[in-house]
Amino acid sequence: MTGITTRPGGTGPLGSRTVSRIGYGAMALERFEHDPELAVALLRRAVELGVDHIDTADFYGRSVSNDLIRRAIGSDPAITVVTKVGAVRVEGGTIPLALEQRPEQLRAQVQANLRSLSRERLDVVNLRRPEVGPGITLPDDELVDIDDQLAELLALRDDGVIGAIGLSAVRPATVQRALPAGIVCVQNAYSVLSRGFEDTLALCRAEGVAWVPYFPLGSAFPQLPKVTDDAVVRTVAAEAGATPAQVGLAWLLAHAPNILLIPGTGSIPHLEENTSAGAVTLTPEQLARLDAIAAAPVSAA
Repeated sequence: MTGITTRPGGTGPLGSRTVSRIGYGAMALERFEHDPELAVALLRRAVELGVDHIDTADFYGRSVSNDLIRRAIGSDPAITVVTKVGAVRVEGGTIPLALEQRPEQLRAQVQANLRSLSRERLDVVNLRRPEVGPGITLPDDELVDIDDQLAELLALRDDGVIGAIGLSAVRPATVQRALPAGIVCVQNAYSVLSRGFEDTLALCRAEGVAWVPYFPLGSAFPQLPKVTDDAVVRTVAAEAGATPAQVGLAWLLAHAPNILLIPGTGSIPHLEENTSAGAVTLTPEQLARLDAIAAAPVSAA
């Protein structure tokens, strides 16, 4: 696809690639399993708006999200597609995921992502570790050794199957341990209200690693309050002539230059709202008020 002239939020580095600072998180595409045309239209609209960074996983809807990305953009080299390994989709149980963390399982998941995206190479693969919430976590003595996992992913990178490696749901010590492997990004839960990983963000910034927060606008999890419900956010939005969601995203863009955003949505109007957040400018006084409202952090211990 061609014709991209502007990128929402400007651009930032993701390893050796340069991407739009406002990208798209594809988990929301799961709902379009039986309406693929709507999902394809949504993704193509994202590209029209300048989005060239899409975050996905084969376990999003039993390959549904990956398949829809394949239909919408194919293997367009201009679009950076970031995938995730460390879990697989299962039916039944309290949540539809099961951990698969052993090195050979990670290799199998890389192959599954290649198949469902119909690509010969994955731009970036994030290793989802069960170290911190929300979601599945494990005691330290049940975690698979990070060095063994990275060795498998590095072998795939050396073979040209993976372009770069990232981490997800990890503590600062794990990020530090993985730096020699050349990781390019870290994904943890983080928003203007939930800032328990500020130390991890600072480490990533110092090391030139992209920080890609999930739940950038909060969630239904009680420890991750919804940004759009906060009174200060709503007041600043009214002052700025923006929506509360745009203020939450604009704060993230202003907070650190290594932050890349992947808000997800199944709605084209919400997609357009999210990408327009890159044009929202907050004053120093507004940023200070937003800085002051951080809620109790998600534990990074």
